[in-house]
Amino acid sequence: IVGSNMYATVDLDKARVSRTTMIECRHSSAQWNEFFRIYCAHNISFVVFTIKEDDPIGATLIGRAYVPVKDIAQGFIVERWVPILDEDHNPIAGNLKIYVKLQFLGVIRDSNWSQGIKSPQFKGVPHVFFNQREGCKVTLYQDAHVANDFNVWIPSPGKNYEPHRCWEDIFDAITNAKHLIYITGWSVYTEITLVRDQKRPKEGGGVKLGELLKRKADDGVAVLLLVWDDRTSIEEFKKDGLMATHDQETADYFRNTNVRCFNPDDGRSIIQGFQIATMFTHHQKTLVVDYENLEGGSQRRRIVSFLGGIDLCDGRYDTQDHPLFKTLNTVHHDDFHQPNFSGSSIKKGGPREPWHDIHCKLEGPVAWDVLYNFEQRWQKQVGNKFLIPIDRLREITVQPTPVMASDDTETWNVQIFRSIDGGAVVDFPEKPNEAAEVGLVTGKDNVIDRSIQDAYINAIRRAKNFIYIENQYFLGSSFDWRSNDIKVEDIGALHLIPKELSLKIVSKIAVGERFTVYVVIPMWPEGIPESGSVQAILDWQKRTMEMMYSDVAQVLKQKGLDTNPREYLTFFCLGNRETKKIGEYQPPETPEPGSDYSRAQQARRFMIYVHAKMMIVDDEYIIIGSANINQRSMDGARDSEIAMGAFQPHHLATNQPAMGQIYKFRMGLWKEHLGVHEDSIFQHPESVSCVQRLNQLADINWKMYSSDTLDQDLPRHLLCYPIEVAKNGAITTLQGFKNLPDTKAPVLGNKSDYLPPFLT
Repeated sequence: IVGSNMYATVDLDKARVSRTTMIECRHSSAQWNEFFRIYCAHNISFVVFTIKEDDPIGATLIGRAYVPVKDIAQGFIVERWVPILDEDHNPIAGNLKIYVKLQFLGVIRDSNWSQGIKSPQFKGVPHVFFNQREGCKVTLYQDAHVANDFNVWIPSPGKNYEPHRCWEDIFDAITNAKHLIYITGWSVYTEITLVRDQKRPKEGGGVKLGELLKRKADDGVAVLLLVWDDRTSIEEFKKDGLMATHDQETADYFRNTNVRCFNPDDGRSIIQGFQIATMFTHHQKTLVVDYENLEGGSQRRRIVSFLGGIDLCDGRYDTQDHPLFKTLNTVHHDDFHQPNFSGSSIKKGGPREPWHDIHCKLEGPVAWDVLYNFEQRWQKQVGNKFLIPIDRLREITVQPTPVMASDDTETWNVQIFRSIDGGAVVDFPEKPNEAAEVGLVTGKDNVIDRSIQDAYINAIRRAKNFIYIENQYFLGSSFDWRSNDIKVEDIGALHLIPKELSLKIVSKIAVGERFTVYVVIPMWPEGIPESGSVQAILDWQKRTMEMMYSDVAQVLKQKGLDTNPREYLTFFCLGNRETKKIGEYQPPETPEPGSDYSRAQQARRFMIYVHAKMMIVDDEYIIIGSANINQRSMDGARDSEIAMGAFQPHHLATNQPAMGQIYKFRMGLWKEHLGVHEDSIFQHPESVSCVQRLNQLADINWKMYSSDTLDQDLPRHLLCYPIEVAKNGAITTLQGFKNLPDTKAPVLGNKSDYLPPFLT
């Protein structure tokens, strides 16, 4: 072993949860001296330390050391030499040992466990890179636009819910910027227009995004773009790339202009770099601008940031109506997006793919954290070139100070979280213990920020009454999937969020308390539904759901409760259906007969694509960002992501339900999805009456959506996810719906034998 490069891992059964840096073993007593803080939700007997020797390709197992869980379960510090054993559990040559120190801290020792945010002085998620900022202002957006006729009246004290218009606000922010416009995106498309509502015209609103950015750059504004480099967008594939992100098109558009557009590259090894660049993405969606000072009179500007799920690209503009056909001769004629059918186009007609998403605007000190994230990424990719220097920023901007007084009932406390690693940003400490001090974790050869996952875990553990989730994906905690036909250790979807949710429900049922988790996801992940990738993700999603429902069913049985698990955990999707209208767009061509496209067009229906990445906890805390609930987004070393977690200190669910802006935002979302207000029920999402009512409405909607006849427009968008949940937690398809409507694609997916599991 002397002279070799070694590293060690911490494994909870088959789940690898931590890994040391590589060290060169110069003598027989190698030392890592590294510290790890590990969230656990695993059913195991041993904590395993695996020691490996690094090879040019792969690694060679040296041995494993085992610490029984029973030795640490009481919470005492365990510090000892542990023998390193071979695969047959025999001591390896030389009787090598590893010295470890462990302490287990059960969730009930956390003072916030199931207590919600107990005080306005709550300091946010601990042990992460960015601190929580006070005195901020948050604007919440549902979808890219809100039409004037979307009226939401919500009975509550204080200010009524006022829907805001995301792309109008972004247009204003870009138009009014004087010094900087910094954009990160998975996709940025120069040909879109941000302002399209004829009832809400704006001066200059018809300009395309690319032209608007060029004008601002020509006026002397620093316009900097970091757009993901889709490595498949080369001639050998097709210029658009497999993801159709327009990355090459956007780069070509801004070439030889004053707009600086770069496609990030992680700078990894050739093999790993190609794998990461073609399989994983830079997924953050942020906009940072300078904005006029709230106080007026001062020439100094302030920093304002936007983040969330909405890219500035085609296919994203939508309203709460989520039309399929009726806007194809107006706002969606030149923005027809339908990637779920082969050969789809505006010439062949609808249905378009409606788009539901969530975004936010951040003002105050937290906006500077989003700026710093951009600077870290830009400096890694480009260097300091083109960035406004910090000294110049001090001259032209008001420094990070609260924009809301602490006694203002509308003030917010906000914290930024990320999934990102040292391959994408500068200024991450290289020494493991220094990294740990600022909330980062180390890998074999990398430093990682995975604070988005930490934020979700902390919020779930704090939760007191209910959790409401909208997300594009929902799969994970594969370490506890049923393993009768797969090797779970090969899947790698190890993040804890699904398991944390089911364990939260289990803990509440065990003590006789109500708790409900609502999850809204797409009917299927975007793409050809019969394709191997879509079917594999549906299979992984089913395994995740089944694991969670089994947990809930088991505790219900133990408590002697004759209740269906759907009254504690329930999944929905969104869909729309439209009757044909007079004056509707008439396509000059038709889809291929017998295709999914043709069947959906004839049935006049399609799913509303849920692209949101949001979680609301007890109507008092909200997470919004770019991160999906899958390993890619939660890992930290895969897709790069950014999110915020926020609450209003004057609107907590301590002694009565929280009724601030988060509550109003949820009610606005439910109005969008359900078309009705049933305030006495919807104000208490944890209650049996509320979950039963939503399940009832969604079940009725599904029957209308899937019916062979169409007499009227679908009155509500919320559909039950098309599965049956047995009292033992087993999942089957709804009777008569083995396949997704209008397709030949199984609802529950198919196991993939070729799709790389690390794409989970």
